Amino acid sequence: MSFLSRIMVLKSKAHFSTDGNNRPNDGGSSTFEGARKRKSNQAKSRVVLLVASFTVVYCIIGGRLAQFAMTPPDTTSSILPPDRLMASRPDIVDRNGALLATDIRTVSLFAEPNKIIDPDEAVEELRTVLPDLDTKGTYKKLAVKTSHFAWLRRQLTPKQQSQILALGIPGIGFRPEKRRFYPGGSTAAHILGYVNIDNRGVAGMEKYIDDQGLADLAAAGMTNDQPLQPVKLSIDLRVQDIVHDAVVNAVNNFQAKGAGAAVLDAHTGEVLAMASAPDFDPNYPNEGAAEGWLNRMTNGTFEMGSTFKTFTMAMALDSGKVTLRDAFDATNPIRIGGFTIHDFHGQHRVLTVPEIFQYSSNIGTAKIADLVGIDAHKEFLTRMGLLTKMDTELPELKMPTQPHVWKKINSITISFGHGVSTTPLQTAVAGAALVNGGKLIEPTFLPRSREQADAIAKTVVKKSTSDDIRFLLDFNGSKGSGRAARVPGYDVGSKTGTADKVVNGRYSHTLNFNTFLAAFPIDNPRYVIMTFCDEPKTGEHGGTISAYTAAPIARDIIARAAPILGIQPSFGNGNSALLVSY
Repeated sequence: MSFLSRIMVLKSKAHFSTDGNNRPNDGGSSTFEGARKRKSNQAKSRVVLLVASFTVVYCIIGGRLAQFAMTPPDTTSSILPPDRLMASRPDIVDRNGALLATDIRTVSLFAEPNKIIDPDEAVEELRTVLPDLDTKGTYKKLAVKTSHFAWLRRQLTPKQQSQILALGIPGIGFRPEKRRFYPGGSTAAHILGYVNIDNRGVAGMEKYIDDQGLADLAAAGMTNDQPLQPVKLSIDLRVQDIVHDAVVNAVNNFQAKGAGAAVLDAHTGEVLAMASAPDFDPNYPNEGAAEGWLNRMTNGTFEMGSTFKTFTMAMALDSGKVTLRDAFDATNPIRIGGFTIHDFHGQHRVLTVPEIFQYSSNIGTAKIADLVGIDAHKEFLTRMGLLTKMDTELPELKMPTQPHVWKKINSITISFGHGVSTTPLQTAVAGAALVNGGKLIEPTFLPRSREQADAIAKTVVKKSTSDDIRFLLDFNGSKGSGRAARVPGYDVGSKTGTADKVVNGRYSHTLNFNTFLAAFPIDNPRYVIMTFCDEPKTGEHGGTISAYTAAPIARDIIARAAPILGIQPSFGNGNSALLVSY
């Protein structure tokens, strides 16, 4: 049989093995369907398993993300997010736009301990650039191999950064930061305050700025490194520099424990300058932590001595019970409650009201206060803001102290400045109210117009009382103890105050707190000056009372600052020119 015949026979057999419709027989069809269904079920199972797997994976990822979102930031490494490290603070400028504080870019050194090969060697190399590096503390940080981050030194100089880079230590890096810079150093330290290592305000106007919302924005991550609108202060940097020099020189020249001064606009309440010594450099605040941090002008309370006689006189004149033409007998000391009150410059005769002020008579002042009465006395000092906490932008404010119960002896001693302790700045504020027509205006370190000041001013004494007080200050400034602060060409009205300090519950006769309250030009006062000198051991002409210590501070400030403030000097009578032959 040929090959072709065989193929034909096979095809014939195959043809007759199927039915007439050319379909496989029933047994073969069932087998095929079963196999197809099994494959289909397996495919579906695989798809379901794959979807389930992806679902589980995505659930795990989503759960972890939710966990991270609800977990507070890990601060154990002391690292801040980059946006907070580089967040800008606004510049601070004076009333004329002179820069007082600004941000500068810097870098900080960090380590990844898990990448440090030899901690000992790394510490030794770093000490070649940073000799004051804490060896033990740094080694402990670098030796923790499970740690991925540790600060080593914040805010390096560019030179330090380049030197450390040259060392080539693996696992050492730098992060950009902002550092606060104060061009004037300690010139306005107690006004500006300072910031911490994370550029957050800690004291002064820096803290005030944060308290106005900057700190909350930073905590919410809503700050960035873009420049902010500068904050303008009422300070005049030129006058501030003069005041700062004057108080620092007083501490050094008079061997004093401290000194301070403030220049206040009598009609707006703006503080043009304020300084307290000892002070500190806000660029390196920790170096002044011992004594320099205390702002004695606003955060220290002291007995103001005879400057308080200004308020006693104003109280009596405003009550109508006393006039400038009245007189009081100051011949003999006053004995009350086991105490004897006498005069330092006793005249031992009847004194008129201007003479009581001129000679700073304790006896005459005590009799004036007794005439007005205890309750009226307390009410008047409260009205003047001398017994309550001052309201201003600086956070460093101390509450004045007073007797729990006012008795006659308290009222008498308070009349000449003993028994009540208050801050020097609020004494200046109350003094301004006595010379500006009777308006008490809370002080401000921000610019304020005359209209804005009038809107918040409180009338505390009559204008006639203010006129009388200006007369008394002028009288004392030209004929009394205020002559030590008289500046040629400028009419300065003033009152001195020398208070014995309390040591171990008793008044010391060798330690004084000297104060000086002045206004100029006294015929129409524009500025009020308050100075103090704490525990001077010497003074001009060898004296340690106010006329030789606190008054010269004011004199030096007025002589240098008055021309800058635009006060025209006046020589001769009737503002006519004074001709001098040479």
